[in-house]
Amino acid sequence: MSPELSLSRWLPERAALTPNRVAIDCTGLKDNAGLKDSGDRKISYAELAESAAGWAAHFAESGLKKGDRVATLARNCPEQVAVFFACALSGLVLVPLNWRLTAPELAYQLRDCEPAVLAADPALHALGEQALRQSTPGAILSSLASPPPPRSTAEVPATAIDGEDPLVILYTSGTTGRPKGAVLTHANCFWTNVSLDRTAEVAGQDVVLQVLPQCHVGGWNVQPLLAWWKGATVVLEQSFDADRVLSLIPAKRITTMMGVPTNYLMLAEHPGFATADLSSLRQVIVGGAPMPRSLLETWLARGVTVLQGYGLTEAAPNVLCVPSEYARQKTGSAGRPYLHVQVALRDLAGAGQVAGAGTGELLVRGPNVFAGYWRNPAATQAALASGWLATGDIAERDADGFYWIRGRTKDMYISGGENVYPAEVEEVLAGHESVVEVAVVGVPDGRWGETGLAFVVVRPGQQASAQNLTAFCRERLARYKVPAYFRFVAELPRLTSGKLDKVSLRAILAKNPPRP
Repeated sequence: MSPELSLSRWLPERAALTPNRVAIDCTGLKDNAGLKDSGDRKISYAELAESAAGWAAHFAESGLKKGDRVATLARNCPEQVAVFFACALSGLVLVPLNWRLTAPELAYQLRDCEPAVLAADPALHALGEQALRQSTPGAILSSLASPPPPRSTAEVPATAIDGEDPLVILYTSGTTGRPKGAVLTHANCFWTNVSLDRTAEVAGQDVVLQVLPQCHVGGWNVQPLLAWWKGATVVLEQSFDADRVLSLIPAKRITTMMGVPTNYLMLAEHPGFATADLSSLRQVIVGGAPMPRSLLETWLARGVTVLQGYGLTEAAPNVLCVPSEYARQKTGSAGRPYLHVQVALRDLAGAGQVAGAGTGELLVRGPNVFAGYWRNPAATQAALASGWLATGDIAERDADGFYWIRGRTKDMYISGGENVYPAEVEEVLAGHESVVEVAVVGVPDGRWGETGLAFVVVRPGQQASAQNLTAFCRERLARYKVPAYFRFVAELPRLTSGKLDKVSLRAILAKNPPRP
């Protein structure tokens, strides 16, 4: 038993210590109906704790008991944060759903997790109602816009919470089939925040900008929860907008933020970036994909510390990070393991683990690794092989112990008998002055078995051709790694988390394959 690893105490204890500090600043968010600007909303720790206690008491009065699921359907909002902490207090399990999904997609997830309550903001009430009709009609549909009357924490029914109790279920993006519900326990969230704090510390004086969605693990465990544990302020945004972020940084004196490379690229490409006031911004955390060297240099030139990392939902999510002193030396690397995290490489030929420098499937072990997939023992057993989490990512480890993500085991293709890792090719192409973004996938080839096709987004005002990009690659890559095909597109499809959606790219190719 490990009750000390429960998150149930985090908010009440912080509110008792610093009740008047601002926990959430959501100035300029639309109201819950999505109709108008909500004005200047600053919520103190005392107010947030009172709201969470009220929700906890409300759930108890509604008959919910420990282990029941509470689903939410909302854009980023303070009410969803209060419900998260209410679940932590009550032993309930939060299931934050992606509001961009259709009713049938939501219905599948609702049937899978069987929530007792679905709390939706008014703008999404009709969508939630439709999804419930197709899934679990017995569930209660509540409104996040009308929280229950505030209650004191003394009125919250006492519930024994253990570190191994489930806290949140996050549905994976479904890149390998139907989405699966990854179950993160209190202890998973506790340890991943401890390791994050020992690598990229958050202090009570920090102002954290959150732009990642709350239906994604990064919307909770990459800075926001740590900020609320430490007594910092979270500037909560409903979505990412480069123009608004560049205004918020000086206006709110933002000190740290987390995003995917696309976020930082859009900021760097913004016409106001060069003159924007970034003096308050101490560090930025990058996840989802490696940051290209040119983009890294752009941010470092502005005096901002860049912390590149790697993670996945099933690891809650932090696995690897590049300490700031290695940012230039190890550009493109995902880094070394976070504290309290172990990693290894499984030989791709099935001959055990790789020793020393080499390439293999990345394995993860530690208290941050999830409890399994909700009601899916077969998928859980496949993921947690021999006591390790099998990530499905191919990584290369150098002599210094730094890891480089080369692609997914399913993304790797074989050209003329040689393994090709798309991430390596993408890194080279991203270094071309005319290329903004690129994604490489394997396609059938009559002569070589498979070859590469690169989807390329060209920088505005510049030009690129298949011929000059081929020549660029041939100077930097073995011939078999050079894509045989190039397609120029306006943008690349992305998942809600901001990660590249290669499933959509393959669907495009299935309808319109390349012609020799």
